[in-house]
Amino acid sequence: QVQLVESGGGLVQAGDSLRLSCAASGRTFSNYAMGWFRQAPGKEREFVGGISRSGSKTYYVESVKGRFTISRDNAKNTVYLQMNAMKPEDTAVYYCAADPALNPNTIRMGGYDYWGQGTQVTVSS
Repeated sequence: QVQLVESGGGLVQAGDSLRLSCAASGRTFSNYAMGWFRQAPGKEREFVGGISRSGSKTYYVESVKGRFTISRDNAKNTVYLQMNAMKPEDTAVYYCAADPALNPNTIRMGGYDYWGQGTQVTVSS
């Protein structure tokens, strides 16, 4: 069992930056690939990006490439989502999730066994 808790959400202006954190507890954190997802009001939850177990590989949805960066610190059992040049369309509840695989699944959400409760991110124009 893995417990995930997101933090760092808040209100920012378009063009600003924000860093989200996801702290894990329970089973060995380094045995999981991690993914970040987001869900805007009235929309389906979507994959934002992911990172492999070791942190050597990262993946991003096209809309955030070049703006968002995922990293992890396995010693601290924490994964981060650095968001730069934020846009109003980035407004959503952001979730982190753990996938018991070497690399994160970029398509199938069912591959993620554990989910955090989410943190609200709002970007004003």
